Amino acid sequence: MAAASSRWTPAAGLLLLLLLLVPFAAIPSRAATPAASSTAIFQLQGNVYPTGHYYVTMNIGNPAKPYFLDVDTGSDLTWLQCDAPCRSCNKVPHPLYRPTANSLVPCANALCTALHSGHGSNNKCPSPKQCDYQIKYTDSASSQGVLINDNFSLPMRSSNIRPGLTFGCGYDQQVGKNGAVQAATDGMLGLGRGSVSLVSQLKQQGITKNVLGHCLSTNGGGFLFFGDDIVPTSRVTWVPMAKISGNYYSPGSGTLYFDRRSLGVKPMEVVFDSGSTYTYFTAQPYQAVVSALKSGLSKSLKQVSDPSLPLCWKGPKAFKSVFDVKKEFKSLFLSFASAKNAVMEIPPENYLIVTKNGNVCLGILDGAAAKLNFNVIGDITMQDQMVIYDNEKSQLGWARGACTRSAKSIMSSFP
Repeated sequence: MAAASSRWTPAAGLLLLLLLLVPFAAIPSRAATPAASSTAIFQLQGNVYPTGHYYVTMNIGNPAKPYFLDVDTGSDLTWLQCDAPCRSCNKVPHPLYRPTANSLVPCANALCTALHSGHGSNNKCPSPKQCDYQIKYTDSASSQGVLINDNFSLPMRSSNIRPGLTFGCGYDQQVGKNGAVQAATDGMLGLGRGSVSLVSQLKQQGITKNVLGHCLSTNGGGFLFFGDDIVPTSRVTWVPMAKISGNYYSPGSGTLYFDRRSLGVKPMEVVFDSGSTYTYFTAQPYQAVVSALKSGLSKSLKQVSDPSLPLCWKGPKAFKSVFDVKKEFKSLFLSFASAKNAVMEIPPENYLIVTKNGNVCLGILDGAAAKLNFNVIGDITMQDQMVIYDNEKSQLGWARGACTRSAKSIMSSFP
């Protein structure tokens, strides 16, 4: 997670309207090659509200055991809560992962060096036989552990493969200020741009290209993929990746519009981060959006306090879905100067939620309160579109469409 969110966050990690709801089955994909099985596809679970995250089941170890991992394109390191033994761990959905003595990654390993340099340390390990790490988070959370290597089961088209991949064995986790608590996942799936990222490791081993994507459904679930076999060849808005500090995925600076009218704020530096449940705007664009929204609302909506999010409204009767109140709100647009006609539409369903109390709440949060100096496009805004992180060509892409297809049906559609 590159930014402050409702989940752990490292302190250091859309298309135009005419394409709305075009099913991905109707979008032509890249021509199949003999290496069509070089793409792995995973089913996602979770949602923006009330779960607060999307996660994937990864089968790890020998014999393979299932673990829930939070999908995070805003950080590099994948890690599991680990019985090494555990010094301080949260209550997790599955039994703690137990490493073997021969799975330790030595301090001299290139991935250890890369991890330490990425977090500003001097690559000093207490023992040359192992690579220790500590990640601190902006919400007072942290993860401490050692790097290990074990087999991951990857679902390819014809069969599963089980490459050995390096990840963190976290034996000391702190979430917030209350110590050990119930955690919804067993760990983190780090998919950032750094060399320790799983997709970077798969590239290094010649298993998949360094391309990944996800499709998050507003109905919950969706799919995640590594490789480029199912990347559409048309109807995708592409922008070059911008170089910013950290290994973040950024489309560069975008100009913000509300109902196709400029909000008069300077261009915004933007980061795509699936590890952030909500979208964050820095102070000026956040205040401009709130003012524009409030000025367009009818008197039937009254601002109300709701524990779910800071800014909420109630209507004459409880809302059941965003579509009950969508007519009161307008679309936002981000126009990126780095590519021609590169516009991301953010319709109301991509920035609002309806809570269990029947209120509608703004899912764009104040980044200044979270001490952010850039803007984060989180899960809520990336829903119902395929978002593609192409590290081979250093470009980001998005294409709107339903994300309800199962990973199995997508795999079976390969020629």
